[in-house]
Amino acid sequence: MATHSISIGAIREGARESWVPMIAIALGQMIMSFNVASLPVALGGMVKSFGVPPTTVATGIVAYSMLVAGFVMLGAKLAQRFGALQVFRFAVLLFCASQILMTFSPTATLMITAQALCGAAGAVIVPSLVALIAENYTGRQQATAVGALGSARAGAGVLAFIIGGVLGTYIGWRPAFGILIAVSAIVFLLSFRLKRDYGRPDVQIDGVGVVLAASAIVLISFGFNNLNRWGLALAGPNAPFDLLGLSPAPVLIVLGVVLGQAFLMWTHRRQAAGKTPLLALEVIDSPEERCAVYALFAVVALEAALNFSVPLYIQIVQGRTPLATAIAMMPFNLTVFFTAMLVVNLYDRMTPRQIGRYGFMLCTAGLVWLAFVVRNDWSEVPVLFGLILFGIGQGALVTLLFNVLVTASPKELAGDVGSLRGTTQNLASAVGTAVAGALLVGLLSTIVLGQIAANPVLPKEIQSQVDLDSINFVSNDRLRSVMEGTTATPQQVEEAVRVNTDARLRALKIGLLIMAGLALLAIFPAGRLPNYLPGEIPNDTPGSRLRDRAD
Repeated sequence: MATHSISIGAIREGARESWVPMIAIALGQMIMSFNVASLPVALGGMVKSFGVPPTTVATGIVAYSMLVAGFVMLGAKLAQRFGALQVFRFAVLLFCASQILMTFSPTATLMITAQALCGAAGAVIVPSLVALIAENYTGRQQATAVGALGSARAGAGVLAFIIGGVLGTYIGWRPAFGILIAVSAIVFLLSFRLKRDYGRPDVQIDGVGVVLAASAIVLISFGFNNLNRWGLALAGPNAPFDLLGLSPAPVLIVLGVVLGQAFLMWTHRRQAAGKTPLLALEVIDSPEERCAVYALFAVVALEAALNFSVPLYIQIVQGRTPLATAIAMMPFNLTVFFTAMLVVNLYDRMTPRQIGRYGFMLCTAGLVWLAFVVRNDWSEVPVLFGLILFGIGQGALVTLLFNVLVTASPKELAGDVGSLRGTTQNLASAVGTAVAGALLVGLLSTIVLGQIAANPVLPKEIQSQVDLDSINFVSNDRLRSVMEGTTATPQQVEEAVRVNTDARLRALKIGLLIMAGLALLAIFPAGRLPNYLPGEIPNDTPGSRLRDRAD
């Protein structure tokens, strides 16, 4: 296998190219990231517009991530066969059309459909971006471009919270998505400044691999997204069917994992036969690369969980504006943005293994700190400190892990690296969002039922008038409105509000502690990342494919 890759550190200087093409590439990343980052900010507005619970809006996030993760490997092969630039332009046009539907969607169903179309476009854009960087830049410029791609993702998150927060508060949630219509058109025009690449007609599309990979990812995402609605183990009343009393949600997850293993077996078999696989397994053929993928999945899932939890609490629980959400999350997003840009300066002094371990330690510390200091006001200084700690770890890890994967493979596999990154990040985002929703709602339900059962102020005749089988996050005003429709006395109404307020905060604290535990476990795969400084590994060692080659 070819080994002429570009290292994280000492990278050979080449002829400098114009940075104008990078603007188109960065904006291509930003429109996708802006879209998905705007959804949590628009959470309260969508709940009000469509009259649906927050978990339904979260389904839009899951639909986007699920489609990207499921079909990004197909997108990579399309880019290789027809040329990255050509499929990139087509995908940008599809993204623009999906934003038109998103901006004017009258129902939650059409909103979710629009996000699915965004995901289909993203499945092609994600691998194209990496291939376009490899085509337009080399040497240190390429490393800078890769870092800029990570910064563009973080920067889009910052802009989404600022723009979405201001527009959502004073105008509505729709204009934030309307902006993407115009930006998509700009990206399309700027794409004509990119170098034209030519497709390879000999690249085959592995149809069986597409079906296996997409089915596995869709089943896993769909299963996690419905854990709370259908039941964690036993089938609940909302489950569409049951298997001997079991909930279909965990069954779908297990089936998805089985199909994922079948995909890997099929890919090995196809590659051994000399045929083009859907994913070149060379990009994950070393323990270091596999651990980089595991670590990337963990950190993106944690980010998605936090990005869902905070807006849920601020907008739905506290009933505050999208602008308040943007202000509360701004320290986190700014920290991720600047860390993603500046962490490159550590590559000459610290090994990837050290940065990975320290990054997850910071994420763990930040989540534990949040669990203990969070109250009913996210603007408190201790809470902001916890968000900054997590942001430093998250920003460093995402850029580092992507760079490990990119620099470990030759240029001709750039599209496969991009598809692997897209699959990992978007599956992690879907799973993280879905698990956060199921976890927090499940904890809330357990705490509320436990407190009500032992509360003498709320007798069973009052409880029977409220639907306790579908407990969800609601504001105190909404709860008062529901309770006033029962025979409850004013004292009982206030007691129900007190129980709900206490339960919501406890659910959030426990949820953050569970997230911290997952971040702590992720230190183990981070401990298998490459453990060298640039220039330390001789060329004839197995690890040499991860360092600079001058040939």
